[in-house]
Amino acid sequence: MLVGIGALLVAGVLAYGALAIPADAGYAGVGPNFLPWVVSAAMAVCGVLLVWEARTGGLRQMPEPSGAARGDWRALAWVSAGVLLNASLITTIGFVLSCALCFVLAVRGLRASEGKPIGHARQTMKDAVTGMLIAAPVFWLFTKLLAVNLPGLTTSGWL
Repeated sequence: MLVGIGALLVAGVLAYGALAIPADAGYAGVGPNFLPWVVSAAMAVCGVLLVWEARTGGLRQMPEPSGAARGDWRALAWVSAGVLLNASLITTIGFVLSCALCFVLAVRGLRASEGKPIGHARQTMKDAVTGMLIAAPVFWLFTKLLAVNLPGLTTSGWL
């Protein structure tokens, strides 16, 4: 019940914040306040559903969740390191390399969470190439097609 009420409060704060954003329609026909209103409405719907489920007891008939009883801190550390390094290095080494590094570390964390070996040098290289094969087209799509400025490694705009 408290989580549902908390979600409703967050929705209210988001809606209050969206009131301060101008509603002038942009080139796509929607203004900058459109997304905050969508998020606020979705959060409110989730809050109402959570309160309703808590009041009617609907979630009590669910089976026990699968998975480990405790979190895997080593896996969390790998994934967190990937996200934090991505955020801190993106302007230094560029979008593609920082996202590839994030991918490598996140995959190591996911492997660790499954109890698998986290990977040797050859596996790390495969993960790095896979990360670059994912990040490079995203970078090119955003910078070349959508004209969104993302930090690159070179001034050419291709890496």
